[in-house]
Amino acid sequence: MKNSCLCFLFVLFMTACSQPAPQHIGKQYIGAKYVNDPLGEEMAPDSDPLVRFDAFDCVTFVETALANGDRDILTKIRYKNGEIGFLTRNHFIESDWIKNNSDIVQDATEKYSDVIAQRKVTIDKQKWFKRVHNIDVKIPKTTVTIKYIPYDNIQTFSSGKPLIVLFIVDNPKIADKIGTDLAVAHMGFLLPDGTLRHASSHFGRVIDVDFNEYIHERAKNKKNLGITLLEIK
Repeated sequence: MKNSCLCFLFVLFMTACSQPAPQHIGKQYIGAKYVNDPLGEEMAPDSDPLVRFDAFDCVTFVETALANGDRDILTKIRYKNGEIGFLTRNHFIESDWIKNNSDIVQDATEKYSDVIAQRKVTIDKQKWFKRVHNIDVKIPKTTVTIKYIPYDNIQTFSSGKPLIVLFIVDNPKIADKIGTDLAVAHMGFLLPDGTLRHASSHFGRVIDVDFNEYIHERAKNKKNLGITLLEIK
C-alpha cells in the first residue's frame, strides 16, 4: 500500500512538473531564433525534426511552450489525435488547431470585450496541399467563423493568467498565392502584465514586447482586423 501511494504521488509530481508556471510560459525560449516552419515529421515531405528548442516560428513556439518541451504532449498538440503525419498535422489554426486542441484551449474572446466582430473564413486544404506542396488529396472545404475584438475596441485588461492571442487579418489576395483564405496571421502569449511573448519574424527571435505598442503598430494596416483570445484550460 505504501509503495502504491508513493507511485501515485510520483505521477502527480511528474504531471505538475510537465506544466509550465503560468507567468513563465515559454520564458526559457526567449532569444531562440525565428525560423519559418522549423518542425516536421522527420520524413518526406517535411523532414524537419519533430522537436527542437533552438528555433521557432510563431505557431511552433506556442505549441512547444504549451507542451513545456515534452515530445509526447507536443505531438498531441500538433497532430489530430496525436497521429504523426503531414496530412494529420494541424496546419490551420482556424479549422484544425483550435478544434483539435479543445481539451486544452477555449475561445474566451467575448469575456474580454463588449464589442465583438466576426470573420468568416473558408479553408480549402485540398487546393492548399496542391498549390503549396503538390500533394493530391480530397478534402472538403471548411468554413468557420472567428470571433475577434476589433483593434479600435481593445481596452486594457488583465486576465490574471496568460492567454493565447491570435491576430486576425482579412487579405483576399492570399488565396491566389496559397490556394486558400486565412484569418489567423500570427499568434503568441499575452501575459498578465501586458507583455506579448512571441516568435517574431521582424526581430528574428522569440521576444517579449509591450502588447499595447504591438497592436498599435498592427492596427495601422487596414488588413489587420483585431485579436482573438484563447484561455488555456
